[in-house]
Amino acid sequence: MDREAVPAPEPAPVPDPVRETGASVPHTGGGRHEHRWLILAVVGIAQLMVVLDATIVNIALPSAQKDLGFSDGNRQWIVTAYALAFGSLLLLGGRIADLVGRKIVFLAGLAGFAVASAIGGAATSFSMLVAARALQGVFGALLAPAALSLLTTTFTDPRERAKAFGIYGAIAGAGGAVGLLLGGVLTEYLDWRWCLYVNLAFALIAMVGGARLLHSGAPPDRPKLDVPGTLLVSAGLFCIVYGFSNAETHAWSDALTWGFLVVGAVLLVVFAWWQTRATHPLLPLRVVLDRDRGASFLAMFISGAGMFGVFLFLTYYLQQILQYTPVKTGAAFLPMVAVMVVASVVTTNNLVPKVGAKPIVPLGMGLSAAGMAWLTALDVHSSYAAHVLPPLLVAGLGLGLIFAPAMSMATAGVAAHDAGVASAMVNTSQQVGGSIGTALLNTLATTAASNYLVGKRPTPEVQAQAAMQSYSTAYWWSALFFAIGLVVTVVLYRRGAPRPTDTDSGAVHM
Repeated sequence: MDREAVPAPEPAPVPDPVRETGASVPHTGGGRHEHRWLILAVVGIAQLMVVLDATIVNIALPSAQKDLGFSDGNRQWIVTAYALAFGSLLLLGGRIADLVGRKIVFLAGLAGFAVASAIGGAATSFSMLVAARALQGVFGALLAPAALSLLTTTFTDPRERAKAFGIYGAIAGAGGAVGLLLGGVLTEYLDWRWCLYVNLAFALIAMVGGARLLHSGAPPDRPKLDVPGTLLVSAGLFCIVYGFSNAETHAWSDALTWGFLVVGAVLLVVFAWWQTRATHPLLPLRVVLDRDRGASFLAMFISGAGMFGVFLFLTYYLQQILQYTPVKTGAAFLPMVAVMVVASVVTTNNLVPKVGAKPIVPLGMGLSAAGMAWLTALDVHSSYAAHVLPPLLVAGLGLGLIFAPAMSMATAGVAAHDAGVASAMVNTSQQVGGSIGTALLNTLATTAASNYLVGKRPTPEVQAQAAMQSYSTAYWWSALFFAIGLVVTVVLYRRGAPRPTDTDSGAVHM
């Protein structure tokens, strides 16, 4: 063969075992090929920390309120401060991971989240606790998209990718229930502050693993930061999350509620317009306009809104009506978690590669809707085994069929330099959906309880029936959310097994 006909690689290959096992593209932040399952464990721990933090703090709130002496009106800010920072900065966090490199952003997010948790655990005042929660949200917005994009770029083989996303999706879906159990144990046997201190253990394990397994470096083809787009979407998401959070404690006619919602909607419309004109858009249209990815983002948004019908109002029912302790309440969700984990792994491993997401995710939406509707049959005399557990298992199966396939399809085929922002869209969809769902369901449930009490003496029995009326209303609306999700995903997802992509064929090597 003529020597000039052979293209010389640039730079020349070096017989280095590290490079031969996957470090040839160090910026993507993955580990050596043989360490990919350890990377999954590290990423899973980080994701669990972020997800369970939403519910673990809810369990700690009554004790923290008593200890620090803040009012019922201020209590929502412990939750809202985190949601505002996390929800509004996720897209920026995802793009920073694409720009700087996923390892450094992942480790910085872990370290910052741990420091913020330590500050919150040591809080001596309401304002200190709120500031710590906001800081948690900031670093969570760095950590969550970096974690998912690491998974996206580490697992490029379709079969292994299915297994990895099955496990990751189960963690993402079950984290809220795990938070309820862990929060109950820590609050009941230790102190509410340990609901924040426990993050230090998660972060330390993930940081040690990440430092040893992940490769550093920034991408050579990294895009420039879209500053106008960043400002528009961050401000828009902030206004949307704040508006719905404000609706939980104020009327929908309150100027702050509708004012922030209108401004947020306008900013997001302007952001969408700007992305069609920007030279280096923050959220390139190629990421969201693919049918399967668009369907997956909407599936995460809708399920994020609907699943609070389980975690939030069923928690109220178990504690206020059945008089469960926090620990017993958390344990009541464990069967649902187990079903969710099994369904996620089996679905992404065996079903989606063969038949695609179109029959699977809509089926999950339908089962979740059925589980929500079934919960409306609960009354003050219901028992756990006969009446609570069956619909809980159905809902868990449905959520397991939604989360893992949707997360996998939402990031499949995305170029390496867009993996961070695509991953951020997954988290943003779920977070904003959760904020909207919480506000709507709380408002509708409160209205239902108030209407029931009109003209009645507020005896304990009547109060209990009013609470049941509010829970039932929330379950019906959650069922409606999932029913809408069924229609949306049936229409949008493509038929058939997922098509091979550049990512699947190994164009993005780890």
